[in-house]
Amino acid sequence: MNAPFQARAGLRDPFTAFVCDDATADMLRPVAVEHGWSPEKVNKGGLRNAVQSLSVSASPNILFVDLSESADPLTDINSLAEVCEPGTIVIAAGQVNDVRLYRDLVASGIHDYLLKPFTVDQLRDSFAHAQAILSGPRGEAQVDKPHVMAAVIGVRGGVGASTMATSLAWMLGEKSHRSTALLDLDVHFGTGALALDLEPGRGLTDAIENPSRIDGLFIERAMVRANERLSVLSAEAPIHQPLVTDGTAFFHLQEEMRNAFESTVMDLPRHMLIQHPHLVHDAHVAVVVAELTLAGTRDAIRILAWLKSNAPQTRVFVVANKVPNGGALEINRKDFEQSIERPVDLVFALDSKLAAQSAKLGKPLAEVASGKAAAPFNSLVNLVLSHATEDGAGEAQGKADGGSKSLVTNLKSMLAKPKAKAA
Repeated sequence: MNAPFQARAGLRDPFTAFVCDDATADMLRPVAVEHGWSPEKVNKGGLRNAVQSLSVSASPNILFVDLSESADPLTDINSLAEVCEPGTIVIAAGQVNDVRLYRDLVASGIHDYLLKPFTVDQLRDSFAHAQAILSGPRGEAQVDKPHVMAAVIGVRGGVGASTMATSLAWMLGEKSHRSTALLDLDVHFGTGALALDLEPGRGLTDAIENPSRIDGLFIERAMVRANERLSVLSAEAPIHQPLVTDGTAFFHLQEEMRNAFESTVMDLPRHMLIQHPHLVHDAHVAVVVAELTLAGTRDAIRILAWLKSNAPQTRVFVVANKVPNGGALEINRKDFEQSIERPVDLVFALDSKLAAQSAKLGKPLAEVASGKAAAPFNSLVNLVLSHATEDGAGEAQGKADGGSKSLVTNLKSMLAKPKAKAA
């Protein structure tokens, strides 16, 4: 019941509605005719009749359901999801004016919720948005937009990798007009949904516990939609509950996201590289986020060396994040680049005010940034797209590795320079 799943849309009825009252039916029929749909597809019976009918027939492209007679709308919508095929865009209507219910319904895969009594113009707008999605970039157009998979890896906790991943996913959707999935693999402390002011749901934990359930329909129900082009799979698993997995679930998730979306951004904690090295095997691009500190330099060297050995086919970009404008640096950029034996591709300045504004608004940093602050985000998405093709992914790495020097040699030579200057 979610937007990105349009592969079989052309084989279905374009529209079906199930309403509870004559007034809603009378409003729907002429609007259906305006769109070239049969007015006979407006049925009585509400959501209960919708579940019964769709259990024995194919789902339409656009489904309108009336929740007015539903005592538990969220549970009933989940029942509807059991009989709906992937790709159906569901527009619901009801009389309950509750923001929490609206968010829960959207998280369950509903495209829109119209509060009764609604106007004809509101109905037309909702249908227009649904049709825009149906005529969007999925299906055969996928040939013109090969799938892009990017992994964002922080060399240490707190360097801002999750912020970078969320912003990159948002940019791919909004600026590059690609349907995008954000996969946050920090199962216990992930912030992908939190940064977008969303409830993460149980989709990711369910996938890890039951990998055999993962298919297109599961992805459709599990993903939490942030907007028309960006959906998120995140979790806040209980910290007293360790999740044991052999990585099969992550492999299946990547496969299904590749089929359903045009882009996938993985927020990949560094410990996952050790436990599940296959996660970066299909990534076209790895964005390594570092800080200009001694510990950050050491770990950047180690992670770049690991990527060279375990994912030589993946193009690596190094991002220096939270770099203060002026003031003392623990390690300057020149020494950092000499130590990792490759240039830094992008530098993101430290902007505490912008970060606070992003957190308060529940929006990605790239969305609230403007002017000079937005330029690095635009450069990042351009780098990812320019190198995330089959040709780009197969290029020799050359400079995208940690070099042949030992960690000790690198760090000692780096720290020796300030001493020499002081002497």
